[in-house]
Amino acid sequence: MSDPTPALLLEIKELIIEALGLEDISAQDIGNEQTLFGEGLGLDSVDALELGLAIQKRYGIKIDADAKDTRDHFSSVASLAAFVTAKQAA
Repeated sequence: MSDPTPALLLEIKELIIEALGLEDISAQDIGNEQTLFGEGLGLDSVDALELGLAIQKRYGIKIDADAKDTRDHFSSVASLAAFVTAKQAA
């Protein structure tokens, strides 16, 4: 599996900011490995749904909200980018 490109990492950060209306945060404020939920960026389950929809729309990827690994894919920008990369390659 290939690593996500820096461009994709940045794109996902911008998508998170745009989809969730985080006006007081820039892409540079979000670390690739930073936890998105709870203690990290502080996103919640509603944000997860919004973000999931935004990713499905942007990348044409079907996300199974009930799959147990979905939570892992959404844990950080890096894991989300790896998920998108893998789905696009499939």
